[in-house]
Amino acid sequence: MLVEQIWTANSGRNFNYLIACPEAGEALAVDPLDYEKCLNAAKNRGWAITQILNTHEHRDHTGGNAEMVAATGAKVLAHVNAKDKIPEMNQGLRAGDVIRVGKTVELECLDTPGHTMSHICIMSRTDKPALFCGDTLFNAGAGNCHNGGHPNELYNTFVNQLSKLPEETLIYPGHDYIARNLGFTLDREPDNGKAKSLLPTVEHQDTNRPLVTTLAMEREINTFFRLTSSTVIRRLREAFPDLPDNPDPKTVFLKLRELRNKW
Repeated sequence: MLVEQIWTANSGRNFNYLIACPEAGEALAVDPLDYEKCLNAAKNRGWAITQILNTHEHRDHTGGNAEMVAATGAKVLAHVNAKDKIPEMNQGLRAGDVIRVGKTVELECLDTPGHTMSHICIMSRTDKPALFCGDTLFNAGAGNCHNGGHPNELYNTFVNQLSKLPEETLIYPGHDYIARNLGFTLDREPDNGKAKSLLPTVEHQDTNRPLVTTLAMEREINTFFRLTSSTVIRRLREAFPDLPDNPDPKTVFLKLRELRNKW
């Protein structure tokens, strides 16, 4: 499996992706908002884009569909419940469905509600797994739930699915928010040495060659995985004085999401 991470350089700081089979030269485009950059990247690599995967229905992820379809004839895949929200959609996906690209690439669909209720992440079936996670999981952060999502569902996705993935899983999100997210981590957990040392290296990173984290790293730097940290809970109580003495992880997650909405 070959992965091309494409920096759009837009105001939303979007990442687009091409996932290709090296044998067949076929590629899947993930959320190809900047269709021109995606098409040029495929041309430069000698790949034919045959499928498009939208992780969810928001326009900053589907906005390049029509032009990409016109240029390539690719089929558009997305969550089965997004069929009325993505006009170009050809195939609805459910949890456990497998997307095949060329001869060698298999990507398993995860139904990951929270940011929206029709959100899919895809997990590669490779020796070193990779998760293409749209706006569910960011490097050092979590998606918001403002436009069609729900924080309860996002918590369930984190706890019941993401946290159970292999530690070596590579994390490929839909946006570059890592510096901002690390700032939030340090606001919540000032003694987080890993986040503190990492922040200066990503504040001015080359976005054409950005840091790719792993789930193991996310457990260290991502507040939304650090729900039992004594510092996180203590700092949370300063913002929410009525927090119980031993808050459960869900309460901590939801309060963190509430704080992040305003931070």
